[in-house]
Amino acid sequence: MSTHGEPEDGTLVVSPTVRIPAAELIVEAITGSGPGGQHVNRSATRIALSWNVAATRALTEEQRARVLAKLASRLDGSGALRLVAGESRSQLQNRRAARERLRQLVAHALVVPRVRKATKPTRGSVEARLDAKRRRADTKRQRRTHDD
Repeated sequence: MSTHGEPEDGTLVVSPTVRIPAAELIVEAITGSGPGGQHVNRSATRIALSWNVAATRALTEEQRARVLAKLASRLDGSGALRLVAGESRSQLQNRRAARERLRQLVAHALVVPRVRKATKPTRGSVEARLDAKRRRADTKRQRRTHDD
């Protein structure tokens, strides 16, 4: 294990059951944009990290379907997820940031939402609702003009 809790082989640990092999992660160093002058124009410190969700062997079919559905708007035509990190002037820090962002995205996409159980309203809440309706109806009835 490295100092950041990840295996030395570069595997990205998303959860106890999901580990993305380093071989599936495509890391590309690109030049930055924006202010910074010669440094930003000449040094490739931004990191573009790509991972093909559709072709990965790190997920079961059920997990793959869940991740593809949740991250559909972020995937390209081939089912690849691409993240770019360029907050830091250090390539290593940007690499770590991109990996962490990917880890969080995938972990969040894998969360299975709880199934909502339909419940009956309590007798007290039903009575309170009907009582409120009755009072409101009485108020409106009193506001009407009477033609006698």
